[in-house]
Order: sequence, then structure tokens, then C-alpha cells
Amino acid sequence: MPADTRQYHEPTLEERFDEAKRLTAPGTPLRRALDMILSGHLGALICVGDVESVIAAGNDGFPLDIDFSANRLFELSKMDGAIVVDENLKRIYRANFHLIPEADIPTTETGMRHRTAARMSVLTDAMVISISERRQVAHVYIDGQSFVIHTIAELMALVNQLLITLQSTRQALDRNLLHLTSLELDNYVTLADVAQIFSYFEMLMTAAEEMDDLIRQLGDQSRTISMQAEQHLGDMDEEYNLMIRDYARDSSTANARAVRAAFHAMDDTDFRDPALVGRMLGYENLREDSIISPLGLRTLNRVSVVRRGIADKIVDEYGSLQELLDDIEDNPARLKDAGVREPDILADSLFRMKGGGGR
Repeated sequence: MPADTRQYHEPTLEERFDEAKRLTAPGTPLRRALDMILSGHLGALICVGDVESVIAAGNDGFPLDIDFSANRLFELSKMDGAIVVDENLKRIYRANFHLIPEADIPTTETGMRHRTAARMSVLTDAMVISISERRQVAHVYIDGQSFVIHTIAELMALVNQLLITLQSTRQALDRNLLHLTSLELDNYVTLADVAQIFSYFEMLMTAAEEMDDLIRQLGDQSRTISMQAEQHLGDMDEEYNLMIRDYARDSSTANARAVRAAFHAMDDTDFRDPALVGRMLGYENLREDSIISPLGLRTLNRVSVVRRGIADKIVDEYGSLQELLDDIEDNPARLKDAGVREPDILADSLFRMKGGGGR
């Protein structure tokens, strides 16, 4: 039997948080139990996963080995101490369990239950949930860091605000991209124009990331929200990549990913410095009023007769959008060499976009 060559992937903290949000989202068995505990005005300390390490860090309590259910978890929470559950939420192994994490593990938490939860999440690989009986708030701890489990009403309020942001940002981006296309066809794009549009792309993508996080937290309540968010985002993810490739010194897809990651790490105010944006694109000495010419990938992909993958071939053939425009009127048949089946339609489309009403 051939050996399994698959390598184990140690999940990042972000991935562990995403999984925790999925497990505690509305509609899951664990969330039903947490909602019952909160509705019953109870407190609780629940360790999920890394059972051996959790049990090694405590004593006493009631040894169990029973099927997990939301009702059982709720009933067991009426006792003091922690409840220990396996990572798959299939079995409950301890109840009324006394946890004794090392006291020298640093934490900024103040309440006894939250301090214990934070320290246990550092000491073990468990996801630790702490519910405050007095404040009626549930926190999830992973590796010493935590997030609050929001109610559906709280999440929906955040969603509605974010949908407004997505809509207004997308509208502003669409207006600016339309203007950019006109500037590109006139070969009059400045670095400042490009920097402003990249800032809009980042605003949209950041809002989309925040929406994805809320959708994870909403669980089975998120279907309509997902559809609304997708309507606002549309094809902007691919459009962003194409625009970076259009203007970066290195137009490869690998470099586009690297530039995009660099943009994502920048502060919003950094985009007000076009020279900095230029350096991210690979140019050292550009000013905000410097003219910068695109390859044309984004614009060409907007033309219906340009099939998928053909825009790259056109750019390889001509070198840039401006060189294409300079040559296309006199020699549209050359486009056939790049795989365009209807070169006359592409030529007319580009000239209409330029404002000439066709050839």
C-alpha cells in the first residue's frame, strides 16, 4: 500500500478563529447550547478539543463518556467547573471539572472564569468558551486571544452598516473605473489616478473581508446576506488583479498577488501618496502627475468578443493598449494572430469606448 505523502498543515491563528466562528454560528449544535446557557442566565466554561492536555491540566469533577447534545451541554453547565468536549463535538468527557492552568501564564483578563479560559487556550490547543453569568456575554479563546459571540440582532446591525459601505464604495469605484477607461484610451492616465482607484479597490476588498467574517458568524442565517454581498462585489476581485497587472512593472500574476498583499498591508492614508503606490508597482522615480500607460488587460477583458485568455495574447502581440490603438485602425486583421475571431468588432468597440462612435 503506497505511503500517504500528504503533509500536515498546522492551522494558522486566523484559520482557527474562522473554524471557531463556524462552530459557534447560529444553527450549529454548540450555538444552540450556548444560547440556552445565556437564556438561562448561567455561566459556563467549555473546553473543545485537545482533550488529553485539558484533562492533564485539571482534576476532580465527573468523568463522562457520553454523546454530545445541546441539551446535555446546557444541563451540565448548571454545575460549577468546566465541561470537556472532543474537537468534533461528538463526546462529552468531563463535567464539573476543576481546571488548574499555570498561574504564570500572562493574561489581561480580570474575571476568574475568563482568566482560566485565556490561560487554558495558551496551555492547550483547545478552543475555550467562557460565559459570564453576571454580564451574560460569551467569549471564545484561542491561543490567548478571544472574540465575542454576538447575538443575531447585533450581527445583523453590523451587516446592514457594511452593506451600505459595500454599495457606496462599489458605486464610487465603478464611476472611477469608467473615467479611467476614457483616460487609458486617450493615453492620459497619471499615477495619481491609478493610486486613487487602488484605494477604492482596497476599501471594497476590506469591506468584503469584514462581510465574510460576519457571514461566518451568522451561520445558517447568512444565505441572503451572502447573495447581497456577492451582488456588490461582482467581478471586482478579478478586475483588481487585472488592473495591478496593467500598471505594475512586472505584469505576472505572481507579482500581482504580491503587490496586492502589499497594498492590503498599507494604511488608508498611504494611498494619498502616489509615489509610494508607484514604488509598490515597481517604479522608483514617478511623481503623482507622471503619465503611466496600461497594458490594456482590464479594458480588453471588458469587450465581449475577447474570449477568456485572449487579452493576454493581444497584449503579447502589441505590447500595450496604446500600441494596439495606434495600429488597429489601419490593420485590424493583425488581431487574428492573437486569436480574435472578429477583429472589426473589437476595433469598433474600442473606438466607441474612446468616444469616437466607432470607426
